[in-house]
Amino acid sequence: MLEGVVLITGIMAAGKSTVAQALAERLPRAAHVRGDVFRRMLVTGRAEYEPGAGPRSEAEAQLQLRYRLSAAAADTYARAGFTAVVQDVVLGAHLTTYTELVRTRPLYVVVLAPNPEAVAEREAGRAKTGYGAWTVADLDRGLRADTPRVGLWLDTSEQTAGQTVDAILAGREKARIR
Repeated sequence: MLEGVVLITGIMAAGKSTVAQALAERLPRAAHVRGDVFRRMLVTGRAEYEPGAGPRSEAEAQLQLRYRLSAAAADTYARAGFTAVVQDVVLGAHLTTYTELVRTRPLYVVVLAPNPEAVAEREAGRAKTGYGAWTVADLDRGLRADTPRVGLWLDTSEQTAGQTVDAILAGREKARIR
């Protein structure tokens, strides 16, 4: 079984929320930490992270704050005996940074990487939209070209959430990075 902290990442509409919730429901003591909640807590002065946001931008600073808060929440749940299942968009070099923020061991990383066509179809079929200035193709390229190949990468294009959870549980040793 999984314990500690599990980070589930991928581009928007990859299925992170659904899979994280389904995984947490399969575990005996688990918390679902939704990274985007920390972004939405900012009532005024929020800077959306958009293409071209530089390393010293307000959007980057707020993204790093969001990551620090979700990592701290995950560590706190883990210390209390819960498996913390974190779900957020953590791509590129941010993935390495995020894994360094989490102090709990074991730490698992799961990257949901459905093909762009499946993501576009999922995005079209959901009530919320998350892409704004981003495109599915842009984020997918960033995921595949810039994100370190750590943890368990899953092509979930043809999988249900339940099948993805089964794959995570079966591949937990590959997902474990610390």
